[in-house]
Amino acid sequence: MTFLTDAAKRLQVSIAAMAMLFVMAGPASAQWLSLPLPGTPRMPDGKPDLTAPAPKTPDGKPDLSGIWHADGRYLDNLAGEGVEVPMHPWAAALYKQRLETFGRDKPQLHCMPHGVPDAMLVSAIPFKIVQTPGELMVLYEEFNQYRQIFTDGRSLPKDPNPAWFGYSIGKWEGNTFVVETAGFKEGTWLDNGGHPHTDALHITERFRRPNFGTLELDVAIDDSKAYPKPWKSVTIHFKLLPDTELLEHLCENEKDAAH
Repeated sequence: MTFLTDAAKRLQVSIAAMAMLFVMAGPASAQWLSLPLPGTPRMPDGKPDLTAPAPKTPDGKPDLSGIWHADGRYLDNLAGEGVEVPMHPWAAALYKQRLETFGRDKPQLHCMPHGVPDAMLVSAIPFKIVQTPGELMVLYEEFNQYRQIFTDGRSLPKDPNPAWFGYSIGKWEGNTFVVETAGFKEGTWLDNGGHPHTDALHITERFRRPNFGTLELDVAIDDSKAYPKPWKSVTIHFKLLPDTELLEHLCENEKDAAH
């Protein structure tokens, strides 16, 4: 299956097209607001100290709140560059097709959601985490979408209403925030390369905040209809965007499908 590596390299051509979509659909990074936010540790010159210790909530847990963006280019392969994830034949064929067509059917190019974890992996488009005692919310700047992660002790529903971002519950294991998500609609991609999934998808995410300016994420994928066995991602790194806020970002220029 050597086509995966070669096609993944060719897929980079499509990233430029996606960047054009982002420019047309929403504000550029230079337009982000700039204001000193309270609670931000600072160096003697007044700049944010991103190496300061991670903030804590009143009960002593790490506070993941902040505006984040992926550190590095958009992940073509969630499992790591050059890693081939074993797939059932239909999934492998679909993945091959997505690579060879340069991702022309990406959901976001048709104003549809990125999905989980793909929505967090676009370095040019930030997301905001708001952590409360009973719920953690992820606000995506892209398309003004959101995700709820319930931390009030409930279990995953046995028969959830299928959703693009699924249904999520979270709990703390030491300093790691563990999220279980199921109840997905089919149609989103797991990464930029187009790893597919079905409605049987179950995702486990593990978030860590080692310091004020860094967030880390490990993802485990379990989807028996698409993959013969569960598989894991590389560790994904995010950087804090301090002293700013999200701006409105809507998808209003999807006019190319007809052509």
